[in-house]
Order: sequence, then C-alpha cells, then structure tokens
Amino acid sequence: MARHADTHAAGAAQPVNIGQAARASGVSAKMIRHYESLGLLPPAPRTDAGYRLYGEDALHSLRFIRRARDLGFGMAEIAELLDLWRNRRRTSAGVRRIAQAHVDDLARRIAGMQAMQRTLEHLVHCCHGDDRPQCPILDDLAGVA
Repeated sequence: MARHADTHAAGAAQPVNIGQAARASGVSAKMIRHYESLGLLPPAPRTDAGYRLYGEDALHSLRFIRRARDLGFGMAEIAELLDLWRNRRRTSAGVRRIAQAHVDDLARRIAGMQAMQRTLEHLVHCCHGDDRPQCPILDDLAGVA
C-alpha cells in the first residue's frame, strides 16, 4: 500500500501529504514548511486532522524552487522567478534580467575565489613548511608582511 502511495505522489493525481510531497519534489518537509512561511508556496489546505495537503501545482512549485536553489538563486530571486513563472503574460526579458544578474554575481564571486586561491598558492609556495617558526602565511594573516 505504501508503494502505491509513493507512486501516487509521483503522479500526484490527488493531493499528497508533506512526506509524499517531500519525496516527490526532493525538498525536505522542513524546507517545504519554510517555503510556505516565506510565501513561496500558498498555505496548504489541511485535512480535518490538520495535515497539510499538496496538489500538483505545489509539487511543480517545489521542484522549481529546488532547481533554482541548485543553481544558487537567493530566496528573493526565487520569489521573483516564481511570480514570473506563474504569470502567463510575462515577458522573457524579466526572466533574462534576473538570470543575467545572477550569472554576473557568480562571475564576480568566482573571480574573487580565484584571487584567493592564487594568493594562498603563493603563500603556500613561500612557506618552507619546516621546523623554523617563520611562516609567511601567518605573517600575511597578521598583516606583518
């Protein structure tokens, strides 16, 4: 019977509980509740016993959010992208603007990390790594260089 419920969750012909939604979307139940509290998902209808129920639209939104998170988008960007995705009258220009800003941010962060890597590689190269107490790595960190 549990196997049937999981299959049903994947097809989501009828609403599923939070555990099934988590399995079907790849988003933990804790994060589903968090996304709902942030307004990324509308409040889920509840059973008489108080259990949340998620339909196909919510599962699509959860998969969308998971993929956007995998690509490194922040919550504000995801909220904006979700609004655009749900708006069938949108233009792709708004979507592209958000994605390009994220690409630019990633490029800046990568360049910064590459600069850090080069600096550390240089410091490691300058450090003898022997029994002497002198260490250019520690000198650099202390601003002594």
